[in-house]
Parts: sequence; C-alpha cells; structure tokens
Amino acid sequence: MQITLTRPDDWHLHLRDGEALQAVLPHSVRQFARAIIMPNLRPPVVTVAAAADYRQRILDALPDGARFEPLMTLYLTDSTPADEIRRAVDSGFVKAVKLYPAGATTHSDAGVSDLSQCDPALAEMERAGMPLLVHGEVTDPAIDLFDRESVFIETVLQALLKRRPGLRVVFEHITTKEAAEFVASAGDTLAATITAHHLLYNRNAIFAGGVRPHYYCLPILKREKHRAALVRAATSGSPKFFLGTDSAPHARRAKEAACGCAGCFTALSALELYAEAFDLAGSLEKLEAFASFNGADFYRLPRNKGSVILEKEAWTLPESLPYALDDELAPLRAGELLTWKLRETSDQ
Repeated sequence: MQITLTRPDDWHLHLRDGEALQAVLPHSVRQFARAIIMPNLRPPVVTVAAAADYRQRILDALPDGARFEPLMTLYLTDSTPADEIRRAVDSGFVKAVKLYPAGATTHSDAGVSDLSQCDPALAEMERAGMPLLVHGEVTDPAIDLFDRESVFIETVLQALLKRRPGLRVVFEHITTKEAAEFVASAGDTLAATITAHHLLYNRNAIFAGGVRPHYYCLPILKREKHRAALVRAATSGSPKFFLGTDSAPHARRAKEAACGCAGCFTALSALELYAEAFDLAGSLEKLEAFASFNGADFYRLPRNKGSVILEKEAWTLPESLPYALDDELAPLRAGELLTWKLRETSDQ
C-alpha cells in the first residue's frame, strides 16, 4: 500500500546550531520543503540581523543539491520594539514571532514575563498580519504541570485574542482536549500545530516499564482523552490544524540524566509517524491537507509543487545517530518498528 502527498512542510522545527545543526538538518530536508525554524538558541534570535545570520548558517549546512527553505522567526521579549517587527515584515524571510513564557521550556529563560509589555510589538504584528506563535503554558509553579495549557487558555490566550482580535496566532503543539476545542471554535485568526508524538502517545508512554526520558517533552504528554481529542482534531478536515513536529534534538547524555532535557527528536521519521497516527485513526485521506495544505494556507504562502511517496512497510529505527560534541542522538522509538516508510521525494 502506498500514498502520495504533495510535498509537506514542518511548521515547528528545532534545528539547533553548529555541529548539532549539521547533524539533524538532513533528516528534515529529506521530507519537507520548508520549515518554521524556532529561535530559542543561546543567545536567542531576537533581531532580524540575527535571524539572517542563522538562516545563512542553515543554508550553508544543506546537503549538496538539496532544496529547502528555512522560514525564520524572532524570539519575543518584554522589550521587542515595533521597529523590529517592521524590519521582520520587510525582510521577507522572517515569517513569525515566537512567544515563550519565561521558563516554560528549553532556552526560554529570556522569554516574556509580562505580555502587556509586548503590546507595541503585538500591535504592529496585528497591523502587518505577522503571526504570533505561542507556547501555550503558564509557568506559575503553583499550577499543576498537566493543567498549564488549559490555564493558559483561560488566563492568557482568551484575553490576548480579545485585546488584539486581528492578531493571527498559532497555538503550537497543542496537547489537550480544551485546546483542540478552543481552536476549533475560535475565529479564523487562530490555528494550531499538533506533533506526531502527541497524536500517538499519552502520558503512560513516559513510564512504561520505567522512566523513559526520550518521551519527555514540554508541553508534556497528557491523558488518553486528550490524545484522542487531538486525533479527532487532526483528522477532522478543519484547516485550522496542521503539522508541526516540534522535533527537538538533545544529546543522549542530556536526556538520560538526573535532570533530563525536554524534547522528542522525531525529525528522522516524522512523516512515517504521522502516517501511522492517521492510519490508526482510519483517516489516511485526511493526511495530505494536514501535512501539506493547511499550514501553507494559514501562513499565506503557496502550496508546494513536489510530492512524497510513503509505503506501508515495517522497518526498524536505528538505536542512535551521530550528534554534536562526540555524543549521540536517540530518535523517538529508537530500535523499534515503524509501520510506514518514506520511499521517494520529488521537488517537481
């Protein structure tokens, strides 16, 4: 059994930098024509000039002959000026601005502490149609980790959309039934990405047979009812939901540690994982729109011309891959079987 999809895009991708960038970039390039690149480097990408430099490093790291367009983002801070937003719009290569609540996830310590301080930048984004990409969790330590997304909707996102009704927002890597329902019922200015691992797994996966750190990500996997709600949203045919892997590489020793890093590395087999999720839901016919059309349409970019072919065939993921600093990288489901395999990619 085979399926052919219009060449898809990844609307949420971590590529890191330096040796790590060179190690992980080819896996995304093999599958996707474009990707929204996250700006949470150290130091974070807070200016257009820094985004241009990072973009060039990505282009320089591309395999010979590869065609791949990195779509850059800026890291929103309490002091991001409206002028920087105007420069981003004028650049043509910065496509969005990322909101990390300070302390929410990896390298988010420079993120936003008070969204009201960002109003000049948000007003300019609303005027220009520049999307805001939201890591939707509150960081109050008094709020249970598993409730932080739903509390974010109630205390932050609803107020933001009311205050800035024309602001275009992507609620990234949603993980709850509440988020899926909120996005579905909101206006056309709100959309959401969903990861493959949140479609395939609930929080039991982190603890199956012991603590499994490579399934630990933020936002964390939730209960089964939430996973099922995400599958319903992704396979609903709604244009508001689209593919964003949130593939986040960390060296094995940083994951398998006393205080392990959050993030699942899925770029090696991203399309195969999504195909498995849609196949299990009996909705393979809905995968192309989710992977190839909805995101491009929301970002007001042309759909791709190429194609990919996926074949239903069992194969085993490698146990590890080379990474930076003489360490290795473990993909999600390392050493386990996948049921779909990417066979062919075409740019035409």
